[in-house]
Amino acid sequence: MSDCLAFKLGLAIPTLNEAGNIGTLLESLHDVLLTAPIGYEIIVVDDDSKDGTAEVAREYGRRDPRVRVFTRQGKRGLAGAVMYGWAQTDANLLGVIDADLQHPPEVLPRLLEPVMNGNDIAIASRYVSNENNGLGDWNRLRAFISRAGTLATAPLQKKDMRIRDPLSGFFVVRRECIEGLDLQPEGFKILLEILVRARVRRPIEVPFHFGTRHAGKSKADFKVALAYFNLLGKLSRHALFGPGQR
Repeated sequence: MSDCLAFKLGLAIPTLNEAGNIGTLLESLHDVLLTAPIGYEIIVVDDDSKDGTAEVAREYGRRDPRVRVFTRQGKRGLAGAVMYGWAQTDANLLGVIDADLQHPPEVLPRLLEPVMNGNDIAIASRYVSNENNGLGDWNRLRAFISRAGTLATAPLQKKDMRIRDPLSGFFVVRRECIEGLDLQPEGFKILLEILVRARVRRPIEVPFHFGTRHAGKSKADFKVALAYFNLLGKLSRHALFGPGQR
């Protein structure tokens, strides 16, 4: 294994009205990372929640200085929150996990290990094993929409690097792979843009089982879908005409 002391993880948690989940998530992450052979900090980026999410996270941060909390005023969007969080850390490994407990924290060490040993990015994948194996209790319609959205990315992906779950929101990437990239702050699908535009050559997918939301409501709505199709359009232009197109 590579020298663990050479690595530090900066894990971004974008939040919007997740007061019922964030404390449990932070406690679980603490337990998981307690014995991990790596330094880390957790960056909670809250989009001005009205339910006290930031206050719950700050209370936890008073007990653990590795938890830092930032509030963005007047801004929305998971991708932008993640980018903001990554900008607050000097970590050379950058990660993201949802706050709703649908991404099991115990999967995180299995993402860290391959990146610490030479892979550029490790992705928690719902589709790396059997069809719909990791979708949890999703109904058929939601599973179909997810698969359709994933299939739409096929023309954009690099021919020598096909990822089965390019829309995952749970991954760890080496900072050097995205350094200097001006990523789109709108929307939820930051991984897809990284796979298309970043300096990623050695990806790996790690199977996981998508959990059930613990509390609160999903943020998926028409605006999220619109942002996704907007991203597809921008990445299509990038694929056709090169890096100069946004």
